[in-house]
Amino acid sequence: MTDKKKLIAPRLPRGFEDRLPADIGAINAMTAKIRKVYERYGFDPVETPLLEYTDTLGKFLPDTDRPNAGVFSLQDDDEQWMSLRYDLTAPLARHFAEHFNDLPKPYRSYRSGYVFRNEKPGPGRFRQFMQFDADTVGAAGPEADAEMCMMMADTMDALGLAGKYVVKVNNRKVLDGVLASAGVTSDDQKLAVLRAIDKLDKFGLEGVTQLLGAGRKDESGDFTKGAGLNDEQRTTVLDYVGGREPADNEGIAELRVMQALFDAAGYGPDRIRIDPSVVRGLEYYTGPVFEIELTFKVQNEKGQDVVFGSVGGGGRYDGLVSRFRSEPVPATGFSIGVSRLANALKLTGNLGAVEPTGPVVVLVMDKAETARYQAITSGLRQAGIRAEMFMGNTKNFGKQVAYADKRNAPAVIIEGSQEREQGIVQIKDMIVGKETAAAITDNAEYKAARPGQFECKGDIASIVAAISELPAVAQYLKDNQ
Repeated sequence: MTDKKKLIAPRLPRGFEDRLPADIGAINAMTAKIRKVYERYGFDPVETPLLEYTDTLGKFLPDTDRPNAGVFSLQDDDEQWMSLRYDLTAPLARHFAEHFNDLPKPYRSYRSGYVFRNEKPGPGRFRQFMQFDADTVGAAGPEADAEMCMMMADTMDALGLAGKYVVKVNNRKVLDGVLASAGVTSDDQKLAVLRAIDKLDKFGLEGVTQLLGAGRKDESGDFTKGAGLNDEQRTTVLDYVGGREPADNEGIAELRVMQALFDAAGYGPDRIRIDPSVVRGLEYYTGPVFEIELTFKVQNEKGQDVVFGSVGGGGRYDGLVSRFRSEPVPATGFSIGVSRLANALKLTGNLGAVEPTGPVVVLVMDKAETARYQAITSGLRQAGIRAEMFMGNTKNFGKQVAYADKRNAPAVIIEGSQEREQGIVQIKDMIVGKETAAAITDNAEYKAARPGQFECKGDIASIVAAISELPAVAQYLKDNQ
């Protein structure tokens, strides 16, 4: 008696997902529009590898023998640690520093790709996800930051989200000045204050007031410890959050320059506006900070109407490249969360190509004529048309057509012995066939009508011409010229 073979259970690691053709088509359509905007602004693409030396990433790294918290890491055969990138900015800083003498300055680039976080996964929280970044390295003035904000706004417009977003802008130097005026000096208390300000949209002024003081209890009874400011300190912060401009400092001056540029270029407050509630990166950002917030309502898991929220953001990070070089290197940029943005586009009906056009399928009606079917398939491909010869092991006509339907084929080509004798082929327009069939309820009538099916001459040139005239194929050819 032989032992039964033990099969491996097919399973996906937690925090990861498979992407199907419809998902890939939608993302490709979306990123193509983003890419056009970036290139119109003069940015060029660059690719960096998924793996970087761990010490060049410089974040999420504990002081342990195995630096694998926050990032996925492995040790090379030379005992150096490498990690999967957790964002696209740290690799850019390494790339710029490594090729400093060869790259133009300012250096304007964009990148898209997967990043990885070794964190506990949850609903909507993945360990692998895609980002799309743009950065200017080597430009110190607020003009570069303002351009980033304008490019973010133009990107949202290009994706069909005009009137459904706002780019919010603030400056870390202003925030630091407010904290200094309030006498907040410890990093822990600064972080608590900034987190409280960041909750303004969610909890309102009353909630922020509580979080600046002793803390806040939510509806479930959970208590969040506050920043512990006294009344005077809290008033200073709340005045700023409420819109009172603090005393002039470098951050205020930079925001005024940016506002003047927005006004001159025609970007009104409905698209870009200064907002004191924008808080990003306590140690990371050094100047202007900004984020894209989608303003339309969606329902949360409790069935409540909430604003969709942020789909991307960024700011000035003058210290990152300087980790590799002795001289200061200014930099600014932003990152779009591709998956979250795709979800927003789906909700607004702007997702793009959801289901890609499948290949024309040449049916195999006679195994002895395989060479003929392959010649037809090759002729279609040489004309730029997606095509495949059926490779399954069935002779059943219905199952071959069902396969083509599952592939989202725009058409099938049928040549049996009778068609070959007459010097013709039958072409079945799968799209018209579906539309017509929906109105026919009688099976006999359906078979007699053969909806969407027509014949053409059997030479390859005639077949290519007939297939090219089908609307779905014509559109595919137009899109892929």
